[in-house]
Order: sequence, then C-alpha cells, then structure tokens
Amino acid sequence: MRRSIEAANATVTHIGEHMKALNIVAAAAVLAGAVAMASSTAVARVTKLEITSQQPYGSFQAGDYIRLDGRVVGELSPAAEAIPDIDKPARDASGMVLYSTKVILFIPADLAKGNGALLVDVPNRGHPYAHALYNSPRGLPYLSGNTSPGTGFLEDRGFSVAEVSWELGKDAALPSFSGSDGRQHFVEGAGFAIVRDVADFLAHASADTAGTPNPLAGRISRVLASGKSQTGRFLKTFLLDGFNQVNGRRVIDGMHVFVSGAGLLPIMQSGTGPESSANGSPSFEHPEFPGVHDGVLTIGEIVAKVRARGEVPPKMLLINSTVDYASLRASLGRTGAGGTADLPLPANVRMYDVAGAAHVTVPKAPACQLAPGSLDWTPVSRATLLRLDAWVDTNAEPPPTRLMPLQPAGADPTVLGAPKRLPGAVIQVPVRDAYGNPVGGVRVPDIAVPLGVQGAQNTPRTFICSLVGAYLPFPADKISALYKDQNDYVNRVRVAAREAEAQGFLLPEDAAVIINSAAETPIFAPAPAGTAPR
Repeated sequence: MRRSIEAANATVTHIGEHMKALNIVAAAAVLAGAVAMASSTAVARVTKLEITSQQPYGSFQAGDYIRLDGRVVGELSPAAEAIPDIDKPARDASGMVLYSTKVILFIPADLAKGNGALLVDVPNRGHPYAHALYNSPRGLPYLSGNTSPGTGFLEDRGFSVAEVSWELGKDAALPSFSGSDGRQHFVEGAGFAIVRDVADFLAHASADTAGTPNPLAGRISRVLASGKSQTGRFLKTFLLDGFNQVNGRRVIDGMHVFVSGAGLLPIMQSGTGPESSANGSPSFEHPEFPGVHDGVLTIGEIVAKVRARGEVPPKMLLINSTVDYASLRASLGRTGAGGTADLPLPANVRMYDVAGAAHVTVPKAPACQLAPGSLDWTPVSRATLLRLDAWVDTNAEPPPTRLMPLQPAGADPTVLGAPKRLPGAVIQVPVRDAYGNPVGGVRVPDIAVPLGVQGAQNTPRTFICSLVGAYLPFPADKISALYKDQNDYVNRVRVAAREAEAQGFLLPEDAAVIINSAAETPIFAPAPAGTAPR
C-alpha cells in the first residue's frame, strides 16, 4: 500500500508486517477489514450506507464509470468530539448522537482500473463542484451543481469522486436539540465530522455495521479533497480544528483549496436555520461579517497548530484568483493581520495566483454593468490536481509557489477594505502593467497574450458582480499595436502555452486546445473588399 497510516493500531501493524507476502488486492481487502473492526470501538463511525440508485455515467480512458446516489448514517460520541453543543442532542441506546447525509459517488465500474485516489469534493451551498472545477470544456464554464462528464478529465485519469453533503439545509440531517428559547438548534460543527467519517469509511472500511459493502473497499490508497470558495474555507477550518484525524491516522492526504481568500468557515456553533451559518461572508455590502476574518488568516498559522498537536499535515495546493485580492482580502492570507510582507509558507504548502482570473467564471452576468471575466483557469485546476496527486502518491514535488506582486490598495473604493477589528491589516492588490493586466503569477495564454484586461472589478459591487470580475476588451488599434497579424498572435499563444506547460500549469492536451482556439478566432477585422493583403 502506498498510503502511510500514521499510528496504526496493533492489528493493522501486524497485517502491515506481512503485506509483502500477500497479493496486493487481497492485502488491501484484509487491511480494510482490520480497520473496520478497529473502528467498532472508535468514537465515531459510519453505521449505514444505503445506495438508492445506480446508473451508467459514461465510457472513458479508464473504462466505464457508474454513478451511485445514496445516504450515509453515522454516529458521534459527545464525550470525544470537540464540537460545540454536541452533548445536547438526544442520544441512542449506546449514548451516541446520530446524523445522516447525502452522498454521490462517481467510480469505475471495474475498480481495478481506477488510479487509487479518492477525491472528496465538498459541495458548495449544496452544489457539487468537482466536475465544474476539473471537467469544464473551454468556452463553456460549468457552474456549481453541474455533474456532467464534460471533458471527462477526472474519469480518464481514473479518479474516484465522492460528493459528501455536510451543510445545514443542504441534504445533511445534522444533530439538533431544543434550546432554552424553545427553538430547534442544529449542531453545525458536525458537518466537519461528517466529511471526516465518510471519507475515512470510503477509504478504509470493508462494510458498514450491517454488512453493506463499501463500494470502494480495498481500492483506495490515498485521499484528496477539493473545495472552492466557501468549501475551500471549510477545508482550512476542518484542518485547523482537528478533524483530519481518525483513530490516530490522517484522513485527507492532500487538499486542493480554491479561491478561499484569507477566510475560515464559522460553523463551529449551533444555528437555528433555515440557512447555514456558512452561507455568508464579508463583502462590499457586509464588510464586517463575523467569523471569517476574525482569527487565523494564513495557512502557515493553521499548519503550525496541526504540527503542535503532533499531527502530520496534508500536502496542500492553494489557488487564488486575481479578483480575490480586491473582493475577498486575499492578501491577508499571505501577510496575516499586519504589514505588507509575505509570511513564509510551510514545506507542505504551495500557493498559486492565477493572473487575470475571476473568482468564478460565468458565461453571462446580466445584473452587472460590465462583461464578466472570461479567463478560463480550469486547465490550471487540472494540471495542479495531477501535481498534487503525484506529490501525495510518490512525493514528486509540484511547481514552486508562484504569486503576483502586490501593492497597498489605500482608500481605493473598488477594493474591499480591512475589517475594523484588524486595525493593523493592510489590504493589497496585484501590481498591473501598462495595459491594465496583473503581472506575475501563473500566466495562462489568455493573460500572457492578452486581447483585453482580465480580472478587473465589475459594478455594481454586489456580492455576485464583485466575484465574477470584468473583462475589458482592447480596442482594435491597441490589438494592432500589440500584434503584427493573426499569425503573430497565434505564434505568441503557442509559445505562452508551451511555457505554461513546461512550468507544470498546463497539460499538453489543454495547450493544444488553447492553441487551436487562437488559430480559429480572428482578432483582426476582415479587410474591406478590394484591399491589398498585408
């Protein structure tokens, strides 16, 4: 087995000593069974897996895939969980607190054809995100909730994907109790434990307590997790608050955290619903929204706390968009609450700024005054997922951290200022070139060979418009000044694509698509009839 299991119990250690003498498939099954038996005395566990539907999902390079929809029931020990109010809900005969939640699995029909990696996608406001992040085709950005195969990237590469609901009001039945105010209160922090226990079950258990088989039993060697925006903050808070350990072992080995700014997720509390406490975040409309920028701001602080507890932190790739700096205070994730200097990143972390990217890419934004940002950064998502997987699996180093240089925003009204409770915080934004585009960072051809300004601020500065950003196309005279002709433009795109590929931020197949798109998209107006060729 490639995945190390920290502080394994004696049964698992005994099996590990004999692993070499076993066929790898049989060894995996025996190990999963041993872990499942050990979990019977654990403080938390999945007790029931019910698959309610199974359907074909498509045919890919790794073979046929199926989609499984179902629910998981689990139990938590009030005595062992550091979750606010977990001692208040009703308990079963064993003294445990119960929950249930929705799960969706996308897995190879023949598990032997998978790559051994389980990607746990944390749904954003109830919407799955993995296929939008990794499988979106160029020019047709998938929104959250889209589970179409799209390019088939995840399935071609053999990933198993698990969508695990966790949020109040979004397909997760959280533990609850009647408060002194006579209202029903929901233990929202249980959402962290749900993701922890379902991920651990899928990676290690052979069956639930009733004997229903784990559909991935014996086939998972490593666990990755993906979260964007709200759920990127979920993953950082999950790690900070100690949920990445079960029975002395790490649950998630690698985290792919997208556009989370400097924020955490304020669900270590009980809410009365109907909406989750995770729904809101600081914005131009609500700059002092609490619980997000109140405490820990940098990933270095989080990792330090993890190490201080004696845990082995996961390997982490953090992706920032350009718009995050003006709209989400992303610079505080680099500097902390004081000054303008970047703080050192831990050895287990890489951070990448995608120059010109919007927080979310949408085809249209009719409520906004400017066209939304159009830079397609899903190729960077794909390339860096493979880099993260290789880092976890074989310790192959990913590309070095690549960030945009910053400068203080001052009193710029287009930039979300620091919260009043952080008097020493300095909000910074990317330095821009003479054409208005950010310099530095990860540079896909859309920004390296520009046809307009990418990652600008939109108006009005509502929550949505501030996140989709804006694209400001260059006028014809500026394009003519930049490029001699169509061939010059396409050649520059080709060079930029190959450079990004060499740096590890584009896959060869994505580079080919980008070059083809440049070749088939005229950037100069057709010459009038009768005009001599240039």
